[in-house]
Amino acid sequence: MHENPQALAELAGRTMFERDPASQALGMVLAEIRPGYARMTMTVRADMLNGHATCHGGYIFMLADSAFAFACNSHNLSTVGAGCTIDYLAPGRAGDVLVADATEQALQGKTGVYDVTVKTADGRTIALFRGKSHRIGGTVAPVDA
Repeated sequence: MHENPQALAELAGRTMFERDPASQALGMVLAEIRPGYARMTMTVRADMLNGHATCHGGYIFMLADSAFAFACNSHNLSTVGAGCTIDYLAPGRAGDVLVADATEQALQGKTGVYDVTVKTADGRTIALFRGKSHRIGGTVAPVDA
């Protein structure tokens, strides 16, 4: 195992983001990563709005899900989502910068639980997401032995 968990988290985050065209296409930014934690941001664009002129819930979900993915892979062990829930609390609007903070709550064996809070840059809570992860074997990024 790598002797510097922070450096390993950063390597895993960089490697995953380079291979993640979905997050890139939505303009997401991996703003911070550390073991068991990731912060991602996304600006709500006009093409992300629904018929109520608010951010479509699917885009909010994708931001939360991406932050979840980066947090649960921050240990550089390949991990996928096994299930999740989301509660929408307030609308996102065009031009809002949404910030998703994903935090590891529990990690036992191959299973983890992560909470993600999605807020606007000024602190208004938009959604709460909880994801359950499952380790599938292998690493995200190769590391020297």
